[in-house]
Amino acid sequence: MPGQPANRILRIGLTGGIASGKSTVSALFGALGVPIIDTDELAREVVRPGSAGLAQIVAAFGPEVLDAAGGLDRRQLRARVFADAQARRQLEAITHPLIRAAALAACERAGGPYQVLVVPLLIESGFDRHVDRVLVVDCPIGIQRQRLIERDREDPAQAERILRTQLDPAARRARADDIIANDGDLARLREQVQRLHELYLGLAATRPATPPAGG
Repeated sequence: MPGQPANRILRIGLTGGIASGKSTVSALFGALGVPIIDTDELAREVVRPGSAGLAQIVAAFGPEVLDAAGGLDRRQLRARVFADAQARRQLEAITHPLIRAAALAACERAGGPYQVLVVPLLIESGFDRHVDRVLVVDCPIGIQRQRLIERDREDPAQAERILRTQLDPAARRARADDIIANDGDLARLREQVQRLHELYLGLAATRPATPPAGG
């Protein structure tokens, strides 16, 4: 993307709708030796017990968002923010800057020929300006709905509320540099990941070692 420093490691922003298969795809890249920075994991870290992030959430939403052990009750909070757009924006205003800072710090430590950053709200949050290419995992909405109900144990009404908050799939695809279609089996996914891995290795190899003069 324009404006990215030419001398840092190539960053691929991996995104997609909820339950689209981002974790499976990132695991396939990881199996190829690619550093994976997963913002879902970082999201848990920045709101761990005793953290400033958790304190801000409690101040905004009240102690009822804590579980019996004093940690964040993620299911309770998720139900609340997906039913209230203002509450969701309030939560994002707290967590997104913390997650962004943690992700960029992880990039600096990770090394690798290139890096994959898994960011569910890559486009919506503006995080795409920190990556060089946007990789979208595209999945039929019916499969997403089924996974939410079966895997995440969401009731159908809550699954629909969650899906309605997501960026339109066509809009997400329009912002993509690369798309993985998650509408087949694991072997098909692995083939797509391997093809993109070879592309990204080639792109990484051609990046200038130092910024252009005067850049």
